[in-house]
Amino acid sequence: MTAIWEMTAGLIAAEVRARRLSAVEVTQAHLARLEAVNPTINAVVEEFPEEAMEAARQLDAALGRGEDPGPLCGVPVTIKVNVDQKGHATTNGLRLLKDHVATEDSPVVANIRKAGGIIVGRTNTPAFSLRWFTKNDLHGQTLNPRNRLITPGGSSGGTAAAVAAGICAVGHGTDIAGSIRYPAYACGLHGLRPTPGRVPAWNSSAPDRFIGAQLMAVSGPLARSIGDVELAFAAMSAPDARDPWYVPQPALTDVPRRVALMLAPDGMPVSDDVVAALQDAAARLRAAGWTVDEVDGPPMRTAAAINACLWMAEVQFGAADMVAREAEADAQFVFARMSEDAGDVGFGTLMQALQARAGLMREWQRFLGDYPVVLCPVSGELPFDQQLDVQSEAAFARVFEAQLTQRALPAIGMPGLTVATGQAKGRPVGVQLIGPRFREDILLAAGRDIEAAGSPIIIAEPV
Repeated sequence: MTAIWEMTAGLIAAEVRARRLSAVEVTQAHLARLEAVNPTINAVVEEFPEEAMEAARQLDAALGRGEDPGPLCGVPVTIKVNVDQKGHATTNGLRLLKDHVATEDSPVVANIRKAGGIIVGRTNTPAFSLRWFTKNDLHGQTLNPRNRLITPGGSSGGTAAAVAAGICAVGHGTDIAGSIRYPAYACGLHGLRPTPGRVPAWNSSAPDRFIGAQLMAVSGPLARSIGDVELAFAAMSAPDARDPWYVPQPALTDVPRRVALMLAPDGMPVSDDVVAALQDAAARLRAAGWTVDEVDGPPMRTAAAINACLWMAEVQFGAADMVAREAEADAQFVFARMSEDAGDVGFGTLMQALQARAGLMREWQRFLGDYPVVLCPVSGELPFDQQLDVQSEAAFARVFEAQLTQRALPAIGMPGLTVATGQAKGRPVGVQLIGPRFREDILLAAGRDIEAAGSPIIIAEPV
């Protein structure tokens, strides 16, 4: 018999809405799972079981009054510690912010609550949400529940580990250079980076972010099924007037079934195992009626360079002092390497990057008009060993190069979806789908067909 904590978000919502399960039962089951496995993996770094249980009791009472709590009716969700949740510290993995308590929910948290989601914990991130690994001096290191020797990804590594281990059915993540897509890949999950503006964002606990983050940073869901990703995305993307970048979700039904297969975008090194996963996903799509052509696309390296400029301008101008004061060795090492890659980003450099971005977006939009789905690597390698990026400058360079598509996508403003496809050499593997702006529906349709031709994602038992 399937345990409650093994159920999909869609099934939980249906069972709770039909009152075959109560939200209290569902929440209790996931809190018990958290208690059982979290000490091993350190995915959830703040627990508040009574707060979660009270939310569940209120949802059951609303159902008793004949009210519909929303699409996430009773679904356990975790929130990453870099967004505001009322009454809890928005630490972003920093000792400097351990007492930085939010006084109101961010829009994405408010939307999850309005949709009936039950928040069961807050998940770990590297300091400053700066790495593809998840470790900091405040909360410690998160382990991958599928293989403790490899990274759970970053910066939403706590989220991915929690979802993979059955602590929650849906996890909230953020992404400015792969922080949803890579943890999903590393933990054998699906993860959606929406188009900027699709999911409203704002932290009242801090000043508004600078232009790089305003253009590139997003929130989105990680889950164990494409259906759950779609369900959570619909809930997260409800309107909120606090975000001036918010764009309403259009109702679109046409799904052009044309795919551009890019095995090694811009000549990036790609391992044989990753190539095999891409070719397998292409075969699954062809069998489902998609046209798949192996072609070259617009530049990825130019987009990655623009991302580095916009992101490092943000950090160099607004956070360099905090990096020094936090004095976390790993963050300082990574910040130094990334600053070296981007160079000293002055006003002229920033303006030129913004100018080049417009032309590059135009080139990608034209290409995606012909091929509405790009099938490409999430990473050039299988998930990395723990802490590989800080072992040496050469190791960091290897990681940085393998993450080319992670770094490139945010600069062109398109959505991306990681789809888990299986394992290779004892490590999760998957593929990335890229689509036109505001057409997450096309990516989800392709993701469903890839998923349907594979095996269901199994919850990990951490050891």
